[in-house]
This record gives sequence, structure tokens and C-alpha cells, in this order.
Amino acid sequence: MERHDEHETAEGPAPRGRSAKSGLRPPQRRVTTATVIYDELYEAIVNMHLAPGTPLQEKALTQQFGVSKTPVREALIRLSEDGLVDIFPQSGTFVSHVPLSAIPEAQVIRLALEDTAIKRTAEIATIADIAQLDAKLASQRMLAEIGDMDAFHAADEAFHEAIAQIAGYPSIWKLLRQVKVQINRARRLTLPVPGRMHQVIGEHEIIREAIARHDVEAAREAMQTHLNVVIPDLARLRVAHPDYFV
Repeated sequence: MERHDEHETAEGPAPRGRSAKSGLRPPQRRVTTATVIYDELYEAIVNMHLAPGTPLQEKALTQQFGVSKTPVREALIRLSEDGLVDIFPQSGTFVSHVPLSAIPEAQVIRLALEDTAIKRTAEIATIADIAQLDAKLASQRMLAEIGDMDAFHAADEAFHEAIAQIAGYPSIWKLLRQVKVQINRARRLTLPVPGRMHQVIGEHEIIREAIARHDVEAAREAMQTHLNVVIPDLARLRVAHPDYFV
């Protein structure tokens, strides 16, 4: 595998010319090698492909990604800050267990932020916004039919992100992604349950219909019902996966 320097970036085509208004070149989107590694490990951990307790060895990761130790260490530090890995200087780095004690508080914050977004979206959503939600739902139906749980989880996230974007609150989604990371790990474990993906789609359809009617209270109630489904699952998940939780 080609070896990359830790300072290498991946970016789109260079912009042509300067802005007519400011005379300045538009900013380029720079993605560091550490971010690429972080993103891949993040998805693997949240989707439970890297199970709690799995050791993450720097040497193996440098070989896997074809990089030096520096970007690997940067990625692992970010994952540690997210609560997804535990770094023990004398013992190594391991995928963290899902802390059940942290989920209730995370759920309270999640409910408050998503309620703010759904309320505004139900007030202002346009026909084009509803079409955007319909496209997200169509993607979810297709993914449920083929049983692609990883892609379905991402499409589920995209539906909620779209609601925050329509509301005009993109920063809310950034906060939500941080706050609910442990909830997402638990949610991902529920997707193999027969009928669960179609259940999620049905809940999303109810939310979509309330938004389309501009029925704010119905939208808020539908969202709260949808978000609270995972809580009763926690006890069952702990029994089914005792090694995943602390």
C-alpha cells in the first residue's frame, strides 16, 4: 500500500480564479490523513465491526493505512475524546465498552436538541424540503430490502441531519453527533432484529407526514416516540451482549 506522509491532505480540484466580490480565492476543503483514519475507525466502532474490548495496535494500523505513526496517534486521540477508545499508556489502546450510565443523560440532551429542530422544521418546511425527506425515506426502504444495515444506519442519520438542516440549525446536528455516539452504538445492535429497519422507516414516515402538514405538536410527539424506542432495548441488549456494556 502506498505510504502517505502524516501531513498529506486530500482535497477537491483547485478553484479557478478569484471571488468577484472579495478578490480572494474560495477556501479549499482539506482532509488530513489523520481524519481519514479517524472516520474509518469511527464508523467501524459505531457499527460494531470493531467490538468493545478490541485492541487497536499502532503498528497494525500504520500497516493497514500505509502511514506513519503520527496520523494514527492523532486519530486515536480524537476517538478517545469521543469516548470510543480507551488509551492505557502501559497496556495499549482498546475499543471502549458502551457505558450504560452515560446513556440517560445523552438521551435527555438528544431529545431537547431534536425537539428544537423538529419544531422549527414543521413550521417552515417547503415542498422542496418534503421532497428531500422523501428521498431519504426512499433510500432507507431500498437499504432495508437488501439488508445493508451499515448503509441503513447512515441513511437513518441522514434523515435526522436533514431535519436539522431544514430547520436552519446545522450546528445542532454537530452537537447531536457528539452527544449520541454511545446511543448510536446501542441502536446499531438493534438493527438485526427482524422487522426493526421497517419499524424505523414507519416511524420516520409518521414524522414526515406531520412535517408536511405543518402540525408542530404531532411532529414533536412523533419524534419523541421515535427517539425513545431505544431505551427499553437497553436491558435486552445487555443480556444479549454482556461483553459490550459496562
